[in-house]
Amino acid sequence: MTAGVAGSAGTARTPGRVRQAAWVASVALLVLVTAVLPLLLTEGQSGGRTLDPADTSLDGSAALARLLQAHGVEVVRMETPGAAVSAAGPFTLLLVTEASFLDRGAAGRLAVAFGDRLVVGSVPHLDVLAPGVHRQGPVRARSRAPECTLPEAVRAGDAYTGGMSFTGPRGSVGCYPAGDGRSLVRYTADGHTVTVLGDASFMTNLRLAEDGNAALALNLAGAQPKLVWLAAPDDLDEAGNPGDETGEEASGEARSLGDLIPGGVKWAVLQLVVAVALAALWRGRRLGPVVAERLPVVVRAAETVEGRGRLYRSRRARDRAALALRAAAADRLAPRLGLPRTATPEEIAVAAAARTGRDPEPVLTLLCGSPPGDDTALVALAAHLDTLERQVRDS
Repeated sequence: MTAGVAGSAGTARTPGRVRQAAWVASVALLVLVTAVLPLLLTEGQSGGRTLDPADTSLDGSAALARLLQAHGVEVVRMETPGAAVSAAGPFTLLLVTEASFLDRGAAGRLAVAFGDRLVVGSVPHLDVLAPGVHRQGPVRARSRAPECTLPEAVRAGDAYTGGMSFTGPRGSVGCYPAGDGRSLVRYTADGHTVTVLGDASFMTNLRLAEDGNAALALNLAGAQPKLVWLAAPDDLDEAGNPGDETGEEASGEARSLGDLIPGGVKWAVLQLVVAVALAALWRGRRLGPVVAERLPVVVRAAETVEGRGRLYRSRRARDRAALALRAAAADRLAPRLGLPRTATPEEIAVAAAARTGRDPEPVLTLLCGSPPGDDTALVALAAHLDTLERQVRDS
C-alpha cells in the first residue's frame, strides 16, 4: 500500500520536474544567445572595414590597392580628413568613399584641397564635395553599359554601377544611365576634375573581377600618380579628436550624449534588460486554469428579476426599465420576424405591423417611444409589449 502511494506521488512529480527542466534550459539558451550575439556582431563590424585598401575581406578593397600599386600608382591610406588634405598635392587624386566619416566642415576642407577628387558611394555633404551635382534618386545596382564618350568608361565597358543616379552641371559628362540620371558624372571646375559615382561595390574584392569593374576602378582611381585614399579609422573616436582640425572643435558641432557612450555599453544595457525580463518571467506569479466553484446558495432567476425591478422602482428609473423591456421584446421579435439580431427597433416595428396587420405608427411608438411618465404607464407598456409578441407569435 505504501509503495503504491509512493509510486503515484513520484509519477505526479515527474511532469513538474520536466517542465522545470524545460524552463531552465530555455532560460540558459536565451542567456547564451544574448551573450554571444553582440560578440558576433561586434566581431563582424571590426573585422571588415568597407572599402578600405588594407582590408582583404569581401567588402574591402585590398585587391584594388595592389593593382594600383602594380601599375605604378602610389596609394596613401589616410584615416582623417586633415591628414588627407595634408597629403594631397597638384598631381594627386583624393578618393572619398562611403566608408568615410565626414562632417560639413571636413567636407569643406576636402573640397578646397589640391588635386582631383573621386567621390564614390553614398558620401555625405555631396553639395560641398561636388557642387552642381544633384541626386535624382536611388536605383538598383547592376551591370550597366557606359553609353557615353568618357574614355575611362568606354575602355572599361560594362560595369556594376547604380546605387544613386545624378545630374551634373553644364559641361559635365554622364555615364551608365540609371533612372532619371547617370550613375557616373564627371566635370571640371576651378582646375579640379571631380568624378562622382553612386555605388562603390565595383571597387570591392567581391566584385572587382566581374565585367569591367577592375578596368573602371583602375582607370578612375589611377588617373594620377598618387592616390590619397580616405578610409574609415580603426578607432572611430580618432575621427573627432582635438588634434585633428576637422574634428569637433573645427566643425563647431558638439557631440551628443549618445555619441559619447561606447558601443559595448549599449549591448550591456540590452543584456541587462533581457536578463530582467527573464527573471520577471521566472519569478512572476502565474495564473492557473479557471476553477469552477459551487455556489453555497442557489438563487432563483425570478428573485433576480424582482430584485432588479425593486432597484429600478426605488430609484424611479422608469426610463431604464422601459428601455430594458423594449430591448428584450425587440430581441424576441427579431427572429420570429425573420430579421437579424442587428436589426434596428424601427425595422422590427415595421415588420411587426406588417405581420399583424396593425397600423405601423402605434407599433413604432410602442417599441421606440418616449419613456413612461409614471408606474401605471410602465405597467401598461409591458402589457402592450406582451400583446404585440403574442400577436406576432400567433400570426
